[in-house]
Amino acid sequence: MAPQHKRTGVRRLALGAAAVAASAALASGPAVGVGVARAAEPRAPAPTPAPVASPSALTPPAVPVPVTPVPSTTPVTEEAPAVGVFLKSDARGVARMPLFSHWLGGTELRAGHTYLPGHRWRDIEGAPDFLDVWAQWRNKKADRMLVLNVPMQERNEEGVSDNEVRRLLRQGAAGEFDHHFRVLAERLVDLKVPDTIIVLGWEMNGTTYTHRCGPDPEAWKKYWNRIVTTMRSVPGQKFRFDFTPSRGVDAVPWTKCYPGDDTVDIIGMDSYDQPTGMSFEQQVKEPYGLQDHVDFARAHGKPISYPEWGLFRNGDNPEYMRSMLDWMEEHKPLYNTLTDYCPHGVWQCAANPKSSHLYRSALFGRTDEATSPGTPTPQPTPSTPPGTPPPPADCTPLDLGSWVEEWLGGKLCLRFDWW
Repeated sequence: MAPQHKRTGVRRLALGAAAVAASAALASGPAVGVGVARAAEPRAPAPTPAPVASPSALTPPAVPVPVTPVPSTTPVTEEAPAVGVFLKSDARGVARMPLFSHWLGGTELRAGHTYLPGHRWRDIEGAPDFLDVWAQWRNKKADRMLVLNVPMQERNEEGVSDNEVRRLLRQGAAGEFDHHFRVLAERLVDLKVPDTIIVLGWEMNGTTYTHRCGPDPEAWKKYWNRIVTTMRSVPGQKFRFDFTPSRGVDAVPWTKCYPGDDTVDIIGMDSYDQPTGMSFEQQVKEPYGLQDHVDFARAHGKPISYPEWGLFRNGDNPEYMRSMLDWMEEHKPLYNTLTDYCPHGVWQCAANPKSSHLYRSALFGRTDEATSPGTPTPQPTPSTPPGTPPPPADCTPLDLGSWVEEWLGGKLCLRFDWW
């Protein structure tokens, strides 16, 4: 899955947001307290075509399990797992992260996740007016990580035929597109985010993207290796490359697309609650599912990640939410970033109240030493002075400092249906 990408003036949005919030808040009166922000805008992506459940979909076909687990007592990473969320690709994604963190009682989001547009090569090269706000967010704290999904082809969501994809993959394998990725690498280094995690050619085992693997897996692997080699050749880079298929067999087993340990640093998986009627246990045990992912990464000595996960075909499913949080607590991915828009999300989507309550309860005020997130804890309710009016239901107060609040006569309350 991927969000829609609209070219937006980052500076205009960043400078205009505070003025809009202030004028709207003063017009409607001050609001104090904690409110859950809900975005009125339609969700960005068209979901990745996933197998809609049929009687056979709930009983996975007999596909040989590709990996024999290799027991290991040596951890593949010493980094503390980072929690993140995808809220929007452009500057609005950055602006919403502190509000999401506020909704979670101060739980810090250490992973910031966005996607480069895949319309044209100039987008994939990473326009500065798109990347700079994300680089600024990353560099405010040393322990943050920027997760950037990078398409491998332009026209990435335009329904390009298999024959054309095959031709493009072979062109890429021959080095015809190297210069675009060199430009991207140089821009990331110039923006002082040389340690960006690059989720390159995500969900390559499906049919949605022009950067899919199925039409020519051998050419796809050679092309991946050229991109990684090109980007690593830029002085000052410290990139990590995340190989992230979608869960399950999809169009082609994702192990056929694995380009090799030398050019892969992290083995991720995009995993949504689908198809209809499939239990979490089946999602774990299906061929090329969650267990095979963990086993494959362990066998190759790589950390795991979940760049995309969330609700989907089974609606508001708190049991899935609890199970996925428990799974990640057990297996310690390097990072996970929940996809937060309808139908997948818990904050910008009002359609999932039960799952939203469970997610918020589990992560409320969490630190690295917190207990398992799958076991909900009572949600603390921030106290407010007696007689303080409650905030609007669709509004979240901003903490701008006591002197600003005294001058304004209360806290500013930011709503997202203004965008």
